[in-house]
Amino acid sequence: MSIGFFSYFIALLAYLLLTLLLVTAWRGRLMGLIAVLATGTTAVWATVNMLVFVGVPIPTLLLMLTELARTASWLLFLVHILIPDLQCSSSRYWLSMVWWLIGGSALLMLVLPIALRLLNQPPLPANILFLLWTLLAIIGVLLIEQVFRNRKPQQRGEIKHLCLGLGAIFIYDLFFYADALLMQQLDAQLWEARGLVNALIVPLITVSAARNPSWSLEVHVSRHVVFHSATLTAAGIYLMAMAAAGYYIRYFGGTWGALLQITFLFAAGTLLVLLLFSVQLRARLRVLVNRHFFSLKYDYREEWLRFTEALSRPGVNVPEAVVTALGAIVNSGGGMLWVGNEQGAFVLVERINIPPIDTLMQPSNHPMVQFMIRRGWIIDLAEYRSQPDFYDGFESPSWLEQLPEAWLIIPLFFREQVGGFVVLMNADPVQSLNWEDRSLLKTAAHQAASYVAQYRLDQALMRARQFEAFSQLSAYVAHDLKNLLAQQSLLLSNAEKHKHNPAFVEDMITTIKSSVDRMQRLMAQLRSGIRGAPPSSVILDEVIAEVIAIHTKRDPKPQFTTHCAGYKSMQIESDYVRC
Repeated sequence: MSIGFFSYFIALLAYLLLTLLLVTAWRGRLMGLIAVLATGTTAVWATVNMLVFVGVPIPTLLLMLTELARTASWLLFLVHILIPDLQCSSSRYWLSMVWWLIGGSALLMLVLPIALRLLNQPPLPANILFLLWTLLAIIGVLLIEQVFRNRKPQQRGEIKHLCLGLGAIFIYDLFFYADALLMQQLDAQLWEARGLVNALIVPLITVSAARNPSWSLEVHVSRHVVFHSATLTAAGIYLMAMAAAGYYIRYFGGTWGALLQITFLFAAGTLLVLLLFSVQLRARLRVLVNRHFFSLKYDYREEWLRFTEALSRPGVNVPEAVVTALGAIVNSGGGMLWVGNEQGAFVLVERINIPPIDTLMQPSNHPMVQFMIRRGWIIDLAEYRSQPDFYDGFESPSWLEQLPEAWLIIPLFFREQVGGFVVLMNADPVQSLNWEDRSLLKTAAHQAASYVAQYRLDQALMRARQFEAFSQLSAYVAHDLKNLLAQQSLLLSNAEKHKHNPAFVEDMITTIKSSVDRMQRLMAQLRSGIRGAPPSSVILDEVIAEVIAIHTKRDPKPQFTTHCAGYKSMQIESDYVRC
């Protein structure tokens, strides 16, 4: 078998698989139909060319027909992508131009040669056909430029892979036919490579199809199938590249060429085996496949609105809201929240559907906490139990060992500091996390961490206010005790001198009674934490008038007058005060 056979055989398999996927995902829309026709005709084109390299005699007319069908189907696909982005007149112009070009090409390549043969006329020169194929390739490049330029900048990500892939195909065709036009014949090596070149753009078409729901091309394939197919494809490309490098070494290596080629290929094969058995490499490849070849698992707008609403529920304290909101993402019905305190340790502040544990504080120097600070990972305890080497440096604390249903440990980072962490119980039903689950949980944890930080500030502010209130009350109590002590000291100092004076004894009893009343009020204030009656509004004129009425029997007699409607001035004659 020649290289051309394998080249077009790979193209046939790639486009046949893509066509089957698009047919099963087709929802009856025109764009989906044109896409299926384009990939299907390309598969037929690859089949015909593959048969040529097998040795099957294929008529030249059939070769040109399949070539035209392939090119025309991709041109129609591009122009139908372009139409929604143009005005009505411009879209009609591009559509009619493509149809006229296809019709003229069919007439010139298919109908005219048959007519010339029937009329016993010489066939068309090959240069005319090469020039026509070159023109079709130029139109393809022009359409791709129009599609990309007329698409809105924020929507170009949906079609950039398609434009890149088809652009590469049309540029290759342009080079292929321009070389044929110049050399008066097709280059055999360029022809052999066309199949593999066309196969290489299939992943790019698939990515663009998955990103354009309006095409009704919702491609859903088993992640394991795509992962293993991508692994085999990458391995095949790697082996081809290494074989080419080995051939180059042998060709230019002189007498040492064969030895160097064998050594190089052995080393390349060993490296490939090591890479294929690398857990980290396979994990990264799986994430790459999931991100770029599949629809996202979550509707992030809905998830974000639901999570924000769960955090802000009225009547629910912050710790409970954080645990339930994070647990709702992965369907976990229980969890606990540990929050850092001023001493650097983590204190258990919330526990939902979890039995009591024997500790309420986790020191920050524990290996579990240090692992979270160092790695910033969401710790999957089920994965840790099955693959402990993957969590090198992590150590489960004793209280966590008492919870066999514990599943996830989610660190809450706020401004690059761990303000706490959430432990979630197993979901119902039990599920495994993929890259998208971890990404969503990490992002949600960042928002939850801001709520936890606000909760910590509120608690600190509350303690500061309580301390301030206690300090004020202590100052008042100290002042009252000082007055009572002075009063009792004065009585004691005069008691020895006036103990036989009945008036003094009577006044002393009254003073002691007043002191007892004041001390009782002081004890009541200490128990309630409130000094005096709550503040209330009073009418100042009435209070002053009442005070003056009590002191009317004393000299000098105070008098009270008011004037100015907007501002009241109170005057006490003889030593008056103006307010």
